[in-house]
Amino acid sequence: MNDQSERRSLASTRVTRAVAGLSTKLLLLTILFVMVAEILVFVPSVSNFRRQWLMERLQAAQIASLAAEAAPGGRLPAKLRDDLLDRARVKAISVKHADSRSLIVQMDAPEQVDASYDLRDASWTDLIGDALMVYAAPDNRVIRVAGEPGFNPGEMVDVVMEEGPLKAAMLKYGLDILGLSILISIITATLVFLALDWLLVKPMTQLTRNMVRFAEQPEDPTRIIAPSKRRDEIGTAQRELAAMQNELSQTLSQKTRLAALGLAVSKISHDLRNMLSSAQLLSDRLAEVKDPTVQRLVPKLIASLDRAIRLCVHTLDFGQAQEAPPSRMRFELAPLVEEVGDSLGLPREGQIDWMPDLEEGLEVDADRDQLYRVLANLCRNAVQAFESEPGCIGTISVFARREGAVVMIDVADTGPGVPEQARDRLFQAFQSVARKGGSGLGLAISAELVKAHGGQIELVDNEGGATFRITIPDMVVELERARQRRA
Repeated sequence: MNDQSERRSLASTRVTRAVAGLSTKLLLLTILFVMVAEILVFVPSVSNFRRQWLMERLQAAQIASLAAEAAPGGRLPAKLRDDLLDRARVKAISVKHADSRSLIVQMDAPEQVDASYDLRDASWTDLIGDALMVYAAPDNRVIRVAGEPGFNPGEMVDVVMEEGPLKAAMLKYGLDILGLSILISIITATLVFLALDWLLVKPMTQLTRNMVRFAEQPEDPTRIIAPSKRRDEIGTAQRELAAMQNELSQTLSQKTRLAALGLAVSKISHDLRNMLSSAQLLSDRLAEVKDPTVQRLVPKLIASLDRAIRLCVHTLDFGQAQEAPPSRMRFELAPLVEEVGDSLGLPREGQIDWMPDLEEGLEVDADRDQLYRVLANLCRNAVQAFESEPGCIGTISVFARREGAVVMIDVADTGPGVPEQARDRLFQAFQSVARKGGSGLGLAISAELVKAHGGQIELVDNEGGATFRITIPDMVVELERARQRRA
């Protein structure tokens, strides 16, 4: 018992850790995916920033070129030249028109160019690659940039410049974007995590914990999950789990009850068999009495005792809930029906009329003892229905006929009928009890015995009393059905 408790405690701990792990993984994955999204936004943003920054330099260089072209003789004083180049943040400027190219202004000592870029024909992939290279390039690189600023259509401006200021600007822009991305990632991840935790993780936590708790004592109805009113998959899972737990709890309770009942029946059957054996010896002595009434009743009494002893023996031999397989033979049905009436004291004058109506010489292919139990259960239920209604007077009728290789037996009464709440589970053990103090086994046993014969039992009429119909095919028909099922 202690080992089982430890295993369940360990299972509960594992579930708790698993749920905690699920929450942590969900948070980390949310942050990761948001960061990936921010990176996908960051790369083209940096590329666009670099392009705009270079275009601003080209525009400033174009303005400087206009000032240089307006100078007398096309030459600028050195101080003004350096001032224009410094404002444009470039080292040299050249302008290309449709039919000519001219160097407008440059530093005194031209520098070696490390890389050249043409913004006119650059694709997005080229711009992204060039932008990322800026972060890895040395700080002292000199680059050449060509493009069309747009002031004069068809005019291309070509500048030589240091890449250091561009790299510094891109680093500052990247850090700003990075900080903003981290802030957005944290806020977005937190909101997404809280939403998913509320929608998924917490309901899953409740489901798993309930399953572990229910597994500890599945027969305890208080441990069945109370489903929410959600209409999504989680709500469906909760409702289906509740239905499954309800069914399992009821099944286990019934199994426990049946197990206890089976043990009790075995004990009772053992002692009852001894009592019946003693009663059988006494009935044999009654056979010596010459009274006509005694002579008429003693054979029936002996037959009933024999039947009861065989039933006790079968119960002890099989030791299980299933009935013994039927030992079938053809016999006349009328004497059996008469025996059922005598055993129940029918008719009862002024209370219950007894009306058997059978085809003359009708024979049935069945186990005589088992069919007796079926008819006795049905007729006894009818008698008890009359007894439950004080002052109720009625009739119990038994009709039987043969249709080809099938015998149909109807047991009808004019009593109160079967209550509505008992009809759905009429032939289930412990489920169809309509009379206080009953066990609910009579109809369940009858249904099992009839099914063993390949037949069926059903409630065919409940107006003005209950009518049950028993259908029993001959052995030949049942063998043919079995052969077809195997084929």
